[in-house]
Amino acid sequence: MPGTVGRIPTPSAPTPGAAPQRGPATPGAAVLAHPWAATPLGAPEGWDPAVRAVIDLVLASPVPMALLYGEDLVLLYNDGYAELIGSRHPDALGRPAAEVYADVWHETGGGEVLERAYRRGEPFLEREAVLPVDRHRGGAEPAVFTRGYSPVRDSSGRIVGVLTVAAQTTQVTQQLQSLSDFAAALSGTLTLDDVARVTLRFCLQAFDADRVAFLVDEGPAWRMVRRVRGELLDEADERLPPLWRRLPADSAVPTVVPARSGVPSFVTDGYPLRETAADRHDQKIRALASLPLRSTVVRGALSVGYQAKHPWSPAERALLAASGELVGQAAERARRFETQHGTAQLLQRSMLPERLPDLPRLRIAARYDPGVDGNAAGGDFYDAFVLPTGALGVVLGDVAGHDVQAAARMGQVRAALRALALADPRPDAVLAGLDRLVASLGVEGGTQELFVTVVFGVIEADRERVTLASAGHPAPLIRRCPPGTEPAAEYVELLPGPPLGLDCRPRTTTVPFRPGDTLLLYSDGVVERRWQDLAAGLAGLATAVTAAGSGDPRALCAVASAAVPGATEDDVAVLAVEHAVKPSRSASMEVPAEPTAPSRVRHWLTAQLTDWQVPEGVVGAAVLCTSELTTNALLHAGTAARVEIDLSAERLLVSVADSGTRGQVTRARTDTLSSRGRGLGLIEELSDAWGTDPTVRGSTVWFEILVPPAERRVGDDRAG
Repeated sequence: MPGTVGRIPTPSAPTPGAAPQRGPATPGAAVLAHPWAATPLGAPEGWDPAVRAVIDLVLASPVPMALLYGEDLVLLYNDGYAELIGSRHPDALGRPAAEVYADVWHETGGGEVLERAYRRGEPFLEREAVLPVDRHRGGAEPAVFTRGYSPVRDSSGRIVGVLTVAAQTTQVTQQLQSLSDFAAALSGTLTLDDVARVTLRFCLQAFDADRVAFLVDEGPAWRMVRRVRGELLDEADERLPPLWRRLPADSAVPTVVPARSGVPSFVTDGYPLRETAADRHDQKIRALASLPLRSTVVRGALSVGYQAKHPWSPAERALLAASGELVGQAAERARRFETQHGTAQLLQRSMLPERLPDLPRLRIAARYDPGVDGNAAGGDFYDAFVLPTGALGVVLGDVAGHDVQAAARMGQVRAALRALALADPRPDAVLAGLDRLVASLGVEGGTQELFVTVVFGVIEADRERVTLASAGHPAPLIRRCPPGTEPAAEYVELLPGPPLGLDCRPRTTTVPFRPGDTLLLYSDGVVERRWQDLAAGLAGLATAVTAAGSGDPRALCAVASAAVPGATEDDVAVLAVEHAVKPSRSASMEVPAEPTAPSRVRHWLTAQLTDWQVPEGVVGAAVLCTSELTTNALLHAGTAARVEIDLSAERLLVSVADSGTRGQVTRARTDTLSSRGRGLGLIEELSDAWGTDPTVRGSTVWFEILVPPAERRVGDDRAG
């Protein structure tokens, strides 16, 4: 490079969010000294924290990187990028990119690529970019580069610029440019599980490594997840949490050491994992790089290993450092999200019934999925309870809002409804009383914006009828399937009336509810989609429920939740009640968190289903699926589990519930890693329906297997 190219001091890793310093030892001091206050970026002390984090990353990296900020794409870049653009530096600092590259801006692959990344938020990899770069000898000559672009977002999620990375050598350049894809992928992660998946996949491919590991702190201890070359993975594997391995606080595992000290470690040859190897894959690793995560919230590390000697080149070390920066920022965002998400969801679910009634002729199930980003408490609620008359009261409602206040009001409305129903179960009387309560809450809170809709019904199984009333809520759906007929879904003709608090005077409707029928109550988040007519959503729900393999409530809740395509920003709540043709048989088993538990479950389930004379083919499939779900529950929750089975004339339903937290594992065997995805694929293949239901304390995974029609007559005799 010519001597006119100004040199920016080689940076060391910055502290994200730290106030800029002006001393000569500060990374990027020459850049930070630029009069940014006169540019759209503004003075450094006023930079958005998310933008500041990107700038810290740019200035700390020896890899040529630049941030193009704002509508004019004003340039801010590091030392490597200054060398790349030659004599255009230092005048390019703080100037719009269109002015700096006026000679190539309108050519193919020029300005329109940057504009597309900025306007549309689309990352882009430009594999062969020809740039006029100053050379040591003679004027300017074209040089071929690979460049990557990815949108940069501020703390509110708004696109404010474009990050570009450029390099010249082929192999290293491909690795460097993949940082853009990596940054884009990490920007879409919400949890540490998500960060782990993206990080392991990227590092294994970008570094062509034999082993990659990701470590984060868990209180005083640690948890680590890894991936090895050649590990069999499929799409189903992505639906399960990564298989974390817990490590004690004083662990000697090499990946833990830089996480504690903050100092990176590079081993060229020496089998660094031999003393702490979990299996033969670890024992074969000869070269290992371990980089600490740069985060003020999360302690952790990223490691990449090879089974052969491996000299860590400066370019590779720079790429690893940049990767560690990106992973640290993503992990910090994920940790904050998980903390907020856990609090909100605990509040939400603590106000919902932990268990629904267990009745001989009425089978009940419910499902709740948070809308928006799952990071806020919502106002959807459901309930089912036995009335003094012996009938079953069912309710589903929606308190507008996605905050703690909405969840608190939901709790008040639900508690008041149950109290009113126990005193006088007539649906119109219950909703009239609730109307007065909501009006009073609105006056007390000084707001007229308290919007509550609810549908309440009383099911009398012995009289084969259901009486319903609605206050502004969508009409319930009934799937009718008398024995020997094809199913058909119909909406109850129910006058909805105004929402609660607006002088609601609901009218009741009584309709037949015979054996084989299933009642479905749902929130508007099930059928409403932006830019789609409500009638299309209602039709889609009815079609999906009609086509369901059975009227089982748990399966119908899953079907209803996914009936209308497209994302919803609203909460989704569903309550289903089936009037069984014959009483079902049920049994349960508490599963201890022990290595022998899956084997014990297999023996118990085989004996129980054989005693019930379940067809042999159904028994074999159920045992395989239950064993897989039990194993996953113990691995991923680390707590005891509960297996429940329910056999009706038409289907076998099995559920496995845990009471732990996803991703926290007390024991793990490495040889189960490669079978996890195949096991879940096996469940999809052998069952007729399956799904997952979050609960107040943990989660439940279930599957349903239909009993072959030729066997149902015998099943009817047994159940009767």
